[in-house]
Amino acid sequence: MTSEEVLDIYKKTGALLTGHFLLSSGLHSDRYLQSALVLQQPDIASKLCSALASRFKTLGIEVVIAPALGGVFVSHETARALGVRALFAERVNGELTLRRGFSIKNGERVLVVEDVITTGKSTRETIEVVKRAGGVVVAAGSLIDRSGGKAALGVPYESLVTLDVPSYETADCPMCKSGSSPIKPGSRGLG
Repeated sequence: MTSEEVLDIYKKTGALLTGHFLLSSGLHSDRYLQSALVLQQPDIASKLCSALASRFKTLGIEVVIAPALGGVFVSHETARALGVRALFAERVNGELTLRRGFSIKNGERVLVVEDVITTGKSTRETIEVVKRAGGVVVAAGSLIDRSGGKAALGVPYESLVTLDVPSYETADCPMCKSGSSPIKPGSRGLG
């Protein structure tokens, strides 16, 4: 699956939004990728995550994990394509952790996935969850890398699409300077 095909899916499902957005990272942007609109279609989710999984088939992955909420479907469908377990980490008092009886065995080979990476913060936090549990993070992946390839994760990383979408600190945001107020449509905000 090509980058153009993936972006076309985001456009056709109305998941590539334009406006003034407050991202989960705290940064502002004029574009937002609402992956939930794409992943609500099981056939599309399966197709995208199978394409992502194909990048990691030779790595001996035993578990796929993602940060909740945005990465849950990505973890599940990528794990299905690889024939392994799917987990997700949840925030408890602001910190990602394993809950619901989820566990990672000592030495298990783990792939960390996400729908969209901007700074990589949630992915890095999930990597730390895996390490604390005794797992070995073999690689990370996402459907979309909106950092332009700049997100440093400390492990091999692949995405289906790499975009260089500008994002701004509040003080430097040209949209804020023009009087616009951001909306927060993601999993940690409204909508």
